[in-house]
Amino acid sequence: MPELHATPADGGPAITALDDGRGPALLVVHPGGNDATSWTTVTRLLAPDFRVVRIRRRIYIPGATIPPTHSMATEAADILAIAALLAPPILLVGHSSGAIAALEAALRSPSTFAAMLLYEPPLPTRSPIGGAGQQRARAALAAGDPAEAARIHLLDVVQMPAPIIDNLFAASAARAVFAANAPAQLADTDAIDALGVGITRYRTLDLPTTLVEGDLSPGHLRERLSDLAATLPNARLITLHGQGHIAHVMAPALLADAIRDAAARIATDDRSNR
Repeated sequence: MPELHATPADGGPAITALDDGRGPALLVVHPGGNDATSWTTVTRLLAPDFRVVRIRRRIYIPGATIPPTHSMATEAADILAIAALLAPPILLVGHSSGAIAALEAALRSPSTFAAMLLYEPPLPTRSPIGGAGQQRARAALAAGDPAEAARIHLLDVVQMPAPIIDNLFAASAARAVFAANAPAQLADTDAIDALGVGITRYRTLDLPTTLVEGDLSPGHLRERLSDLAATLPNARLITLHGQGHIAHVMAPALLADAIRDAAARIATDDRSNR
């Protein structure tokens, strides 16, 4: 599979991204708990018409060492390094914690991107994300049970319904993936909470933004997204009916259609501004 490579600003390992298709650029920042391949099905649906570049978030690369200095600022810098390799216009697509990293990248360099699509970023709009659930997950990890740490994170931090989590963990391969990514997932949550409670810093970010929610998603995610919609000056909110936080797995075609629509709006805006 073709890859892009960029040199990180912090002197760490090279930043890589999976590169599929041809056409207008979509830069995808995957969610926590997995890696860039979690968006493979959505990518296959979009690649005939777009250049889909999926950044490989460094903390989620198998075997990666997670530095104590990991932050959303580091993730934002990595996104901008990959974006510098792409021709405009670029639609920046982020999912869950990846959407927060995308938002932070756009805040630092809004002119790099033509628009954003953010799928349920768990921003600490009114309260932190981690809380007691994060503490319990860290205790399980320290006790040598990363799978339990991942399960606690999904149940108590993400607040996904227990039956969905049970189904995810029923397959040994999926359980192994969650367990392997548990240290990164907890570092991810800490990095989000390190941003502090409140999102007023986004009030001046006027990029055209599509915010995506599932009507079956945890209530706190929808509340946080509503807060972001009220803060961003140029945002619209769309709902994926019958879906939750993992539409990239459960309804990839529906999510791909939402991305296509956001990309079409870029073209429409370009024509109207001529």
